Amino acid sequence: MPPALSVPATDIAPLIGLLDLAGIAVFALTGALLAAQLRQTFVTMAFFALVTGVGGGSIRDLLIGAPVFWVRDPWVAPVCLGVALVAWFTPHRWWERPVLEWADAAGLGAYAVLGTAKSLAFGVPPVPAVLMGVITGCVGGIIRDVLAGRPSILMRPELYVTAAALASVICAGGAMLDLPNGVVWPVAALAGFGLRGAAIWWKLGLPAYSSQGEL
Repeated sequence: MPPALSVPATDIAPLIGLLDLAGIAVFALTGALLAAQLRQTFVTMAFFALVTGVGGGSIRDLLIGAPVFWVRDPWVAPVCLGVALVAWFTPHRWWERPVLEWADAAGLGAYAVLGTAKSLAFGVPPVPAVLMGVITGCVGGIIRDVLAGRPSILMRPELYVTAAALASVICAGGAMLDLPNGVVWPVAALAGFGLRGAAIWWKLGLPAYSSQGEL
């Protein structure tokens, strides 16, 4: 059997920290603001920020056999708590839905690429690595919504998971073709962001299943 495709860990080291913290901050903000909408305490807001920020990456690391990233990183938990503080002390009107949705779209694309690249670096084959990218980008928000008792993004027809999958597929495809990561990763992240942005702008969604077999 041929060896699993991998990206050298040293190759992703310069970019992994920035992508991690940027994605974590954006997703943590969505968690904190949801807790604010529900009129929760600061403790709940901080918990939502942390769970949303690190949920997807934690599941990814457990599945690929990597050390859980935020337990060993001294910056991740403070970033989540800092975001919760910002959400607590700033007016909610600063974070209107369109602004937050576009920020989340940017974080989704970057985080999906990060999850795929890290999985490849740990020797995960391309197809599972793509799934790890989707998990990295989406699971934190799913956990957040479940805790809040509202339908998760998986239960909505809008293009969200699909955008993460597009970014992940491009990232893994570039690695299979041995293309430069410095080109593939930004293109993949922008593609995921672009598809999610198109879904936000034009209200794009996937067709729902019909019991008569008609879409």
